[in-house]
Order: sequence, then C-alpha cells, then structure tokens
Amino acid sequence: MTRQVVIIPTYNEKENIEKIIRAIKEQEVDFHIVVIDDGSPDGTAAIVKSLQSEFPDSLFIIERAGKQGLGTAYITGFKWAIENKYDYIFEMDADFSHPPKDLVRLYKACHEDGADLAIGSRYCNGISVVNWPIGRVIMSYYASTYVRTVLGMRVYDTTAGFKCYRRKVLETIDFSNIRMKGYGFQIEMKYNTYKLGFKIVEVPIIFVDRTEGTSKMSSGIFGEAFWGVIRLRFRKIKAAPKA
Repeated sequence: MTRQVVIIPTYNEKENIEKIIRAIKEQEVDFHIVVIDDGSPDGTAAIVKSLQSEFPDSLFIIERAGKQGLGTAYITGFKWAIENKYDYIFEMDADFSHPPKDLVRLYKACHEDGADLAIGSRYCNGISVVNWPIGRVIMSYYASTYVRTVLGMRVYDTTAGFKCYRRKVLETIDFSNIRMKGYGFQIEMKYNTYKLGFKIVEVPIIFVDRTEGTSKMSSGIFGEAFWGVIRLRFRKIKAAPKA
C-alpha cells in the first residue's frame, strides 16, 4: 500500500479551501493533505482546523508567520512529507485551477508507468487553458518556450505547479541550493529533477483559472523567473549530501 500526500500552500483561500479538501478526499486514491498556511488573515487556517476532526488521520496543517513565498512553503511541505515517509508527494493550488480528478492520473503516471516526476501540463497537447485573458496565455506559453530554449529541458509546461514526485526525487534534490521563491521555483525544481537524471513525464490537463479568491501573480514573480533562468543555466546542479 502506497502513501501519498498533497501539499497545498495557502494565503487567503477561505472561499476555496474546504471545497478543495473535500474534492481531493472524494477521489478513488487515498490522498492525505497538508496545508501550508502563511498566516492568512481571512481565517483559512481555522477552516482547515475545523475539518481535522472529520479527517483526523489524513488532514494536516503547518502554520507559518506571514507570507514567506511559494517556494519556501513547498520546501517546508516536502521536508515534512519526507520525514513522514510518503511515497508520492504532490503540489497543488487551492483554487481549483488544478482539477482534483487529475491527481489520480498523476499518481498513476508515477506509480504504474514509472515516472519520477509527473507534471499536469497545460501545453504538452496544444494550449489547454480556460478563463485566462489571451495576453496572459501568450505570456505563459512563451515563458515556457523561453525556459525550454535556455535550459535545454524537454518540458513543455516549465512553470506548471501541479505535480507528483516520487519521494526519492525530493530526497536527492539539495533544497539549500534552490534560490527562487515565486513561480521561478517551479522551473528550478524541474531543472534539478532533469539534471539529476530522473524520468519526467507530462500529463495533459485542462487548466481553469480561479473563479473565487484573488490571484497571487505579480510582475515581480515574472522578473525573478526571467533572470533566474539565465543564472540557473550556468549553475552546477548537485545531489543533496547524504545524511
């Protein structure tokens, strides 16, 4: 029997958090959930805690003081998942842009088909994005093209944040060498996985932009990713030191 956990970073997601937790728990695979909340003033953490009595052995929360960045939230979740010996570790947004039913497809890509990292991809089968302004679609698509060109990494959706890792991948990546904190973090983690020789597959999904809550995207996030990719191209990627 495998153990799998979905990491969900949150900041002001009260409109979505209960619904996304229930949607994940309805899937045919038994997914545990750990929410990493960065001090949401809207009461997101309180909603999660109110659900823990219903899911006492499979819903967890880690509360952090203030907004510390997407990348550090995921690394906090990765370390917790490794310590708790989960076999498959997922990244997912709280806002339903990542369809909960596709968690099962990512799981099967790793568990049954042998992938080390399965990516829920918006661009591996054309462009599969709903409710985004055309300008944002174009920016995102060509950002991935830019990353693929600079890094030589054969991944179509380089900024995707819907993923499933085998634990051994996260045990091998040196988190102390991960520099980017925003959406560039997603690029950096994929590049580390690629350079360390793991098998990456893309699973086509339909990405639907959030209908409730507020987007966390900013121009600073794109700037970090643009320059960070150039620096990443010339950095030597090494495995984490063995404990």
